[in-house]
Amino acid sequence: MQPHYFIGIDGGGTKCKALLQNSSGDIIGQGLAGSANPATHYGLAIESITQACERAVLDAQLSASALRYCHVAMGLAGVSLPSVKDKMLLWQHPFATIKITTDLHIACLGAHNSEEGAVIICGTGSSAFMVHQGKHVQLGGHGFTTGDKGGGAWIGVSATRLCLEAMDGLSESSPLVDDLKQQLGCQTSSAVVEQVNGAPAVFFAGLAPLVIAALEQHDAIAVRVIQEGADYVSRLARRLLSEGAEKVALIGGLAPHISPWLANDVQRCLVQPLYEPAFGALILAKKR
Repeated sequence: MQPHYFIGIDGGGTKCKALLQNSSGDIIGQGLAGSANPATHYGLAIESITQACERAVLDAQLSASALRYCHVAMGLAGVSLPSVKDKMLLWQHPFATIKITTDLHIACLGAHNSEEGAVIICGTGSSAFMVHQGKHVQLGGHGFTTGDKGGGAWIGVSATRLCLEAMDGLSESSPLVDDLKQQLGCQTSSAVVEQVNGAPAVFFAGLAPLVIAALEQHDAIAVRVIQEGADYVSRLARRLLSEGAEKVALIGGLAPHISPWLANDVQRCLVQPLYEPAFGALILAKKR
């Protein structure tokens, strides 16, 4: 009899990760690919999910045909929109079965190894999710142009705005202005605008490490951006706590940089996640 496998997918705005598990519960492979947000680019999301799974199978030294025996659960950015989830469910995928949920849901499953819990994600975007006594609460995740404070794309675009104000002599400058110009290869504000005008979330998220590096040097613009983002994340946490959460796991690539700037009462309620989001997707994949 052909063995069956399970794949957990963590698909975000910047990258897609796949974890491959055998029927004995061993993680035997993993794969990485690019952006997997079907709300912003459906075709790219499909491509990234497929590539990540193919790479996980290859990592496990299995043939590509093993995909047809894989039961896949994927937590994706953007599928909280019903139209996006419906479109994904119509995908003629190469797997045995698929389950589709939000990246927040799998993050919560992984962080608490339980159906109950609360998480805040600070990755390319920012959002919050909680399951308490069967009730689901989801906050944020509106995109960097309309929200997502504390997320990488928002940090990048906010820092760019403040740097442009400083270049126009409208606010205090800082070394981050020169760092930004150097990274973009620009000397003037108009050149910066040419580079960033209409850029996607992943572009601005790519500027976040520049801001974090400046933050470590107590750069005034970087501090201003992170303080605003941390204030928003603190408000997300307080809302979750008011809805019944006892502890909140703060996860995502920017979590370690945002955490020290959160309000004291919020920091006291934070817990370390037990497992990564892709493992949470594996938990879902194995549920019959």
